[in-house]
Amino acid sequence: GAALAWLRSRRQEAACVAGAAALALAPAAVPAIIDYDAVKYLGGSDKVDLNNANVQAYRQFPGMYPTAAGAIASHGPYKQVSDIYNIQGLDEKVKGIMKKYESNFVVLPVNEAYFIDRINNGMYR
Repeated sequence: GAALAWLRSRRQEAACVAGAAALALAPAAVPAIIDYDAVKYLGGSDKVDLNNANVQAYRQFPGMYPTAAGAIASHGPYKQVSDIYNIQGLDEKVKGIMKKYESNFVVLPVNEAYFIDRINNGMYR
């Protein structure tokens, strides 16, 4: 009982001591997650990464969405831009649309955090 009475009378001091102890025992520094360096190629510029960009990133190129964009996003990974012309079932009209924007495409190494969401990243209009 005496300890409890003492704590009640010194509530503010006890709280300060407990807070200081919590800070002293906390990990020094937690490394921050570093942003993906090539995020600009996921739809934020006129260049689109064929291996990691979501299907929506191709909307900026008239005629690419949904057919050509869907074909690119549902295949791969690609080693070079010209690999997109080897997608099975593409007709010449779709290949022509892809060719029109070929200079806007880049191929970067697959980043699993983005590759898995190329068709549906959960963002809707």
